[in-house]
Amino acid sequence: QVHLVESGGGSVQAGASLRLSCLGSGRTFENKAMGWIRQTPGKERDVVASISWNGANTWYSDSVKGRFTISRDNAKKTVYVEMNSVKIEDTAVYYCGAARSIMDAVTTRASDYGSWGQGTQVTVFS
Repeated sequence: QVHLVESGGGSVQAGASLRLSCLGSGRTFENKAMGWIRQTPGKERDVVASISWNGANTWYSDSVKGRFTISRDNAKKTVYVEMNSVKIEDTAVYYCGAARSIMDAVTTRASDYGSWGQGTQVTVFS
């Protein structure tokens, strides 16, 4: 099991940038694909970015491709997402997730994540 804690959320104006961080603990963090998943009220969680266990592969949903960048530092057990040119529709609770399996490539389905952080709110205003 991986314990995850997100930070960096807040309220920002449309067009601005924001970086979220996710600090992990547990022996298997560096062996897990990681992702950022967001959720808005009444909707299911959507994976918006994922990174393989070794950082070699990344994946982005069409809604954030070209604007978000996911990265990880296994030595620090931390995953980041750099959010640029944010839009009002990016407003959501953002969760950090660790894949259920080890040594996975990117993980694009929320159901494939076995560990979650508590979430951090991102609000984008005009």
